[in-house]
Amino acid sequence: MRYKQIPSQLFIRNRQKLARKLKPNSLAIILSSDEYQRNGDQFHPYRQNSDMFYLSGLDQEKCILCLFPDHPREEMRELVFTVQTNDKMVTWYGHKYTLEQARNVSGVSNVKWLDSFEDMLKDLVLRAENIYLNVYENARFSADVPSNDLRFSRRLKEEYPLHNFERLHPLITECRLCKEPEEIDMIQQACDITEKAFRRMLDRLRPGMMEYEAEAEITHEFVRNGASGHAYAPIVASGINACVLHYIKNDIEIKDGDLVLFDIGAEYGNYAADLSRTIPANGKFTKRQKDCYNAVLRVQKQAKNLIVPGTTIEKINKAVTLLLEEEMINLGLFSRQDVQNQDPDNPLYFKYYMHGNSHFIGLDVHDVGTRQIELKPGMVLSCEPGIYIKEEGIGIRIENDILVSEKGPVDLMKNIPVEADDIERLMMK
Repeated sequence: MRYKQIPSQLFIRNRQKLARKLKPNSLAIILSSDEYQRNGDQFHPYRQNSDMFYLSGLDQEKCILCLFPDHPREEMRELVFTVQTNDKMVTWYGHKYTLEQARNVSGVSNVKWLDSFEDMLKDLVLRAENIYLNVYENARFSADVPSNDLRFSRRLKEEYPLHNFERLHPLITECRLCKEPEEIDMIQQACDITEKAFRRMLDRLRPGMMEYEAEAEITHEFVRNGASGHAYAPIVASGINACVLHYIKNDIEIKDGDLVLFDIGAEYGNYAADLSRTIPANGKFTKRQKDCYNAVLRVQKQAKNLIVPGTTIEKINKAVTLLLEEEMINLGLFSRQDVQNQDPDNPLYFKYYMHGNSHFIGLDVHDVGTRQIELKPGMVLSCEPGIYIKEEGIGIRIENDILVSEKGPVDLMKNIPVEADDIERLMMK
């Protein structure tokens, strides 16, 4: 791993939080992510199941975590199973965790080789009244290929049809929403690495570059600073491409006079940063570009102050649309009279702003949690208003990551340049 080892005390606390939410005499089973074939005998870079990492810190394939807080034998209340390294594996792929290393990383004292799991599983299951199984749940996502968790869940339900099975993911979601200090530190480090990449971009962006060349500069800075890479597919969108919200082709030449929208974030210790900035390719905004940019920036500054305990993302999003609507009127995109006469089911602002202002950030860039959850200290959210004017080839989004605290919003990206004048000054050096 490229990041400094996270103290196992974090994962111990995380498991304790989850254990308190389980019904009496319950067994919870959490599996590592699959390795996904790329083609032939090649695999995509491995990324651990976020729930598994949250509870164990284990950043390796073929691991299983079992939690049985009420088991009569103390040593059976937490178990980790990991694949045993053999000589062939060492030769081709290097070492995997030893038993001692898995203990040190996870804080679980009882660590076994994976080949003993099946023998121990039956005894654990038959002692439990409830079995919690973990399958990723998201109303906006469905996978075509059954995950490791889902395949295992189906199998266990077939083998033990009389047992009571429970959903684990909602409970883990509740635990993951409010970040521990160590987690906030990981996110901050991801933000700091992202800052370095953005400053590199301010120094190097020029008309005539390909979007993918700009992406390469960002990747370079991420990797050289210890990030595992990008927390999500990076967006480098010049000109009208910036009006495509999830544009990831990054294959067009950046032209003189273009604005370039960067939506980038480093992943450090499996935690994500999420930054958006829009900058002029030639280092100088036109008057219209700057007017549009400053309109979005004014909204972002106001929106950050809305990210406080007691509100919800849903309420923040509604407030931000009203702020953007006013800025759009001032930019001449439509009139106040037009707003009064608009179809409430198809508001005028939606032509120029099609997404929400905030989402949760953590082990996933779009982290667990819904828009209706009441914000609490320790949660981390994006703040990303935007205006997209296709007919003018202008797409602007400005995004920072905000920590909810009792003392007010804490901007984890406060040091990243955002004022139009500062961006121009840094690009003209």
